[in-house]
Amino acid sequence: MPDSHRPRLVVFTRVYPNAAQPNLGLFVRERMRRVAEHLDLVVVAPAPWFPLQGLLGRLRPHSRPMPPRFEEQDGIAVYHPRFFCFPGVLKWTDGFFQALGSLPLLRRLKREFGFDLIDAHFIYPDGVAARWLSRWLGRPYTITLRGGLSRFADSRLHRRQIDRALNDAARVFSVADALRQEATAWGQPPDHVQVIGNGADLARFYPEDRTQARRRLGLPEQARLLISVGGLTERKGFHRVIATLPQLLQQHPDLHFVIAGGATPEGNNEHELRKQVQELGLEGRVWFLGQVAPDELRLVYSAGDLFVLATSFEGWANVFLEASACGLPIVTTRVGGNAEVVNSEQVGLVVPFGDHDALRDALLEALRRDWDHDAILAHARANAWEARIPRLVAEFEAIMAAQSEPSPRSPPPD
Repeated sequence: MPDSHRPRLVVFTRVYPNAAQPNLGLFVRERMRRVAEHLDLVVVAPAPWFPLQGLLGRLRPHSRPMPPRFEEQDGIAVYHPRFFCFPGVLKWTDGFFQALGSLPLLRRLKREFGFDLIDAHFIYPDGVAARWLSRWLGRPYTITLRGGLSRFADSRLHRRQIDRALNDAARVFSVADALRQEATAWGQPPDHVQVIGNGADLARFYPEDRTQARRRLGLPEQARLLISVGGLTERKGFHRVIATLPQLLQQHPDLHFVIAGGATPEGNNEHELRKQVQELGLEGRVWFLGQVAPDELRLVYSAGDLFVLATSFEGWANVFLEASACGLPIVTTRVGGNAEVVNSEQVGLVVPFGDHDALRDALLEALRRDWDHDAILAHARANAWEARIPRLVAEFEAIMAAQSEPSPRSPPPD
């Protein structure tokens, strides 16, 4: 395709790894660094700021660690402009302030980098901010849905902004069909929202020797290990798995539960989890590994017998593909796009959310079952990034090819 149809992108998202939060938004970086192999792009990852940020940091150390203003990651320029953000209140203003705080940088990038398209990830506040920037700078934008819309349904102020952002986007992508269905239920035309899921990084995730992996992590070598990976927040459901352990141990007395993850801006419930472990008499049975570097995560998966995530919501959780790429079967909850990733009983078991007995029984069944690990690995290969990125690049190119003028059509007035 002619170079005139190959857009230069600004990837726009608050959720992107940085020096202060190296595990934040890895799924966005993994997707877009592969796009960067085909198209020129820079990343703008705004950081929330408040005048009393120092005090806030002492009260909640993990809530707003401040990244550097500029980084280079895998040869990609990553900028972190600051934007005014009220902590915990007036959240309906975040989209506008995020756009306002990013505007000077975007103006400079328009002059110096000459970007053609703003590619926003998450609908709020990023997608809403992208709409403002599109209006001010005369560039089209796309939105990738990565989380549910339903949490905004009761907020008229949020919903109005989100509706406009979805309507005016040149294209809306979704990482799971469940999110696409939410968007169409909100009134979006079905052909306006296209599903392009995340993928497995087969160069980073593959089976390691189980015994060696356990030794390197300091885990018991002869035990049976349940593995979970994710930030220590209530949403991830580690407490739900811990609650099943007393019953599981009756049939599997050598069972242990290993959690890899730490505090996130979403929260940190490690104290509550450790208290639950103590109250249930599970000391020595639950292992908190803390944050694990991305290049070391395959050791965590490879050390396990079974992966479990009793989450209350996910868009498209890459941890499932990572676990599959390391040969692990999965037990998870039927929420968000989970059943789209764990889409066969050859790969894992999916249970209703909030059903303790169903989760317990699925874990017992999975621990009994003789899994076909070749089929699990084949599932990961079928969902590799290489199967996703060409289509995404083609969509970006099609947007530019459809532009009859250098600037996008003017959106309707507010």
